[in-house]
Amino acid sequence: MSELLYKCMTKATTAEGDQRKYGPNWVTSRRGSLKIFDNHLECGGWRIEYNEIKDAVLCSFRSFFLRIPGYILTVETNDRTYHFGLNGWGKFWTGDLPFETRREKGKLGFTWFSITVRLVLVGYTGYLLWQWLANR
Repeated sequence: MSELLYKCMTKATTAEGDQRKYGPNWVTSRRGSLKIFDNHLECGGWRIEYNEIKDAVLCSFRSFFLRIPGYILTVETNDRTYHFGLNGWGKFWTGDLPFETRREKGKLGFTWFSITVRLVLVGYTGYLLWQWLANR
């Protein structure tokens, strides 16, 4: 029987390539619990045995605007590459993990999609503020 070591909320995707950026893959990502067991990871219907992991990278970062700490855990297997967006407040991720992991520090980049969404939101907020001030 496997022993549950840690459980946390996550956003997760199996998108290819570098996912260390704000973008549409994170908007449509799976939300749920990431469970760390002594011999495997689980998230929803995904089960990743530690002996199947080819490479694992835990990248720490701070969010662009509010400087909130966080992590992206990238786990590569023969079949897929999983990316887990994790809260940075827990102490679990700073300690030894039950699977071999490289640690990196990084920044979250922006995709054109995320920049466009932010510009539209800022523009709309400015428009609403202008309307409110004009009708006072």
